[in-house]
Amino acid sequence: MGFIIIDAHSHLWLKQDTVVEGLPIRTLENGRSLFMGEVRQMLPPFMTDGVNSAEVFLSNMDYAQVSAAVVTQEFIDGFQNDYLAEVAARYPDRFFVCGMCEFRKPGYLDQARQLIARGFQGIKIPAQRLLLQEGRVRLNGEEMMQMFHLMEQNGVLLSIDMADGDTQVGELEEVIQECPKLKVAIGHFGMVTRPQWKEQIKLARHPHVRIESGGITWLFNDEFYPFKGAVRAIREAAELVGFEKLMWGSDYPRTITAITYRMSYDFVSKSAELTEREKALFLGENARSFYGFHNLSELPYIKNMSE
Repeated sequence: MGFIIIDAHSHLWLKQDTVVEGLPIRTLENGRSLFMGEVRQMLPPFMTDGVNSAEVFLSNMDYAQVSAAVVTQEFIDGFQNDYLAEVAARYPDRFFVCGMCEFRKPGYLDQARQLIARGFQGIKIPAQRLLLQEGRVRLNGEEMMQMFHLMEQNGVLLSIDMADGDTQVGELEEVIQECPKLKVAIGHFGMVTRPQWKEQIKLARHPHVRIESGGITWLFNDEFYPFKGAVRAIREAAELVGFEKLMWGSDYPRTITAITYRMSYDFVSKSAELTEREKALFLGENARSFYGFHNLSELPYIKNMSE
């Protein structure tokens, strides 16, 4: 293909065993999980033990010619800090991992200090989960702002998924203004299929803010491959902030229950609506510079038996 490909939004876990909004999430078998009251196909059915490991992901990455990946976190998967620290130490040239704090109750500033001391280069906030019944946790609250200043001082990146539309845009705008050197990666392409999604995209007009497309194939799932609406949305976002601010992400492994890992990006690489330069920026070059990946190797294409 001639592109360096980097996945800016993925997930790893050894086991799901947590509670979100009072409802359990548990690993079952054959790739299924009990998810907040119903059984869902969380992983492809051949991942029978429910382990979403770095080694299986690397096999997928090598096959799909993806050189490196950013591993984020989400409350629905439970806290994976210990495992991800091991992954980063084992595969430093393949993975950029994000730690996660318990942001749903006070005391996370100390947790952030500990993550930074352990060497985590990024911290993930699933901010869409912070609109709690008992009271909203605001991104511009006192403890949050202290944490963001700490991250800015230590060069630690913020990876954040936001609630639909402009619900939290004003809060994050205040954070960006207060901490102008803090690197921020906004996930799920601004929840692109929801009303007012472009308000999140516009935050990338700030110098150190980027948008990544993790989950875009999930959001356009009703349309399905080759996701022409997603390609149009990528171009619309580029018209607002420029292609230099946009990065591809897969939301692996959740999205590969419906499509293959390669399909999660080749709807972009095969599109006639984007130039080769735009594809190169979106699929890897922007992420390489933003996350500071080095020592990347180009992976060979391996023919399928069906070819």
